Amino acid sequence: MSSLLVDNIGELVTNGAGEGPLGIRRDAAVLVEEGRVVWVGPPAYAPAADRRLDAGGAAVLPGFVDSHAHLVFAGDRAAEFAARMAGQPYTGGGIRTTVGATRAATDNELRATVRRLRGEALRQGTTTMEIKSGYGLTVADEARSLRIAAESSTETTFLGAHVVPAEYADRPDDYVSLVCGPMLAAATPYAKWVDVFCERGAFDVDHARAILACGQAAGLGVRIHANQLGPGAGVRLGVELDAASVDHCTHLSDADVDALAGTAHSDGSGTRTVATLLPGAEFSTRSPYPDARRLLDAGVTVALATDCNPGSSYTSSMPFCVALAVREMRMTPAEAVWAATAGGARALRRDDIGVLTPGARADLVVLDAPSYLHLAYRPGVPLIRQVMRNGVTP
Repeated sequence: MSSLLVDNIGELVTNGAGEGPLGIRRDAAVLVEEGRVVWVGPPAYAPAADRRLDAGGAAVLPGFVDSHAHLVFAGDRAAEFAARMAGQPYTGGGIRTTVGATRAATDNELRATVRRLRGEALRQGTTTMEIKSGYGLTVADEARSLRIAAESSTETTFLGAHVVPAEYADRPDDYVSLVCGPMLAAATPYAKWVDVFCERGAFDVDHARAILACGQAAGLGVRIHANQLGPGAGVRLGVELDAASVDHCTHLSDADVDALAGTAHSDGSGTRTVATLLPGAEFSTRSPYPDARRLLDAGVTVALATDCNPGSSYTSSMPFCVALAVREMRMTPAEAVWAATAGGARALRRDDIGVLTPGARADLVVLDAPSYLHLAYRPGVPLIRQVMRNGVTP
């Protein structure tokens, strides 16, 4: 059994036992065997290993967990972005533009986009990435989108309810029936989760409830896009259906925050339903940022994710989202790093990633910096020196 010792770590973020909320250990080492962390402690007490990786006194943290991304698409919407920067508001209507391009693309063209963006994210420290469908919106195109997504991630999400496609514009009930029936059946073999864009101009709360309940009945976990463009019942619907995550959470009422806080675990370890915040979308659409401080102060578990997509957040950079969260959403650097690692894992209901503790998957990032603080302190700087996934350097 091959083993690897990562030592001479100046600052180790474990998200477990250690100093402060990040479980920091100073002058630390990590022993990896068969893709798993098996020991963490001072280098002087490290067990023998077959190989050694010298971190050179740098900071090491768990690989980022990006729990919300839309990678299966064709084309781009750079012109739409330029129009927004000139003052045009974001409505979500441009999704249909991407649907047309995606339907016309070959499998290999879609596959190339997924692999390009997944590789781009990995180089920036993202070791786990959820991937949604949602730009096909036919039975065949949603199934192939998920099949292609599953080649790059085990965290795949059926988002046939992204928007109502143009051919069903006057028959939304018929489209919901299609999503709940043949489309769900075709998608389920390749999907772990079901999601709905519950928003004005997309799906109302009754349609969203019907689709998510069908997905649950088919064995899929629940996620939901909620309260991005304005107030609504999406967050509370997510709580009602035991969603792992409600995503965006930009416009929240006191009742929404209370509902999320009401899913708290009895052991004080956070909430069962996670609020996943996507600051790249607010950056790209010039919209108000979510109030992360309000959620955190209420005891709600918060995750950060990129929302990587061609229309409203064309970034794959979790470090960028960490910096935005600190600058614009009133999160401390420690809270933002936790949300981008352990928080993302919670949003996927995973306990084997987002942490560097014995038994966890050996997904880690070596920074070209002495502390995790530099992720927010030095925004836009390529600080990821080395990435390890499953104990292997990609």
